[in-house]
Amino acid sequence: MFGPAMWQLKPLFALGWNWDPWILTSLALALACYLMGLSRIPLTVRSRLFGKLRCLSFIAGIAMLFIFLISPLDGLDDQLFSAHMAQHMVLMMVAPPLLVFGRPTLAWLWAFPLPARRLIGQTWTRTGLRHFVHEIGAPPVIWILCSAALWFWHLPAPFAWSLASEPVHALEHICFFGTSLAFWSLVLEPLAKRRIGYGLTIIFVVTFGLQMGLIGALLTFAGHPLYAAYSLTTEQWGLSPLEDQQLGGLSMWIPASLIHLTTLGVLVAAWMRQDESLSIAAASFRRNSAVGN
Repeated sequence: MFGPAMWQLKPLFALGWNWDPWILTSLALALACYLMGLSRIPLTVRSRLFGKLRCLSFIAGIAMLFIFLISPLDGLDDQLFSAHMAQHMVLMMVAPPLLVFGRPTLAWLWAFPLPARRLIGQTWTRTGLRHFVHEIGAPPVIWILCSAALWFWHLPAPFAWSLASEPVHALEHICFFGTSLAFWSLVLEPLAKRRIGYGLTIIFVVTFGLQMGLIGALLTFAGHPLYAAYSLTTEQWGLSPLEDQQLGGLSMWIPASLIHLTTLGVLVAAWMRQDESLSIAAASFRRNSAVGN
């Protein structure tokens, strides 16, 4: 499928770094507030609610965003469709679950002093913002928004708009990243009781994963290039436009499928543990009832 020259790549660092102040400021603030919040939480509470794994997960998510949005890899997405797809995978499938697992909202809240935290809580409940977020975060709404963003931005015309305009490109990234944060917040449920049971969560993951796999397969097996913007840039990287598109399709198809399968395995294991706990509790209740009688 790919010629031997595909590995004859010019140095990535010749593309330069993307020192976008908005991205840099957002990443720096997110990390600084997270660490500040953790430092204010009592050690025993912090160990119970976060632990090293959750903290490292959040830091890894920030690092992945830095690598793919700031480093020369960001410039490569203008040259190769496959690099653009890899960036999309990070924005949808890698950074969001790492960040969500780190419980950032709880840590960010503790970054504020106590009076400010109380004010935030009052504003959250009294203004109706909590109800609004709850409605927007309903599982069917999240599924529709994620699916719409996925299909719309991979159509050739919107994809070309994002390459031709930096604001549109930023909007594309915001759509992917924002909807994916909502998706993984629902799947992982890092803070509260699950809004939907494990069975429906598995269906939620499977149906979205099938859509991503379908798009990856369509890109991989298409007989001609679908994105004309890369027709003049792939040769210098040792790829034809069609090979570049096929590589992009594979990067969207196989890694995403592995992440979805891993997620399903974790959900099934958690579901089994929950059923086991319920069975033990039920058996204990029956024993206590028998003793009482």
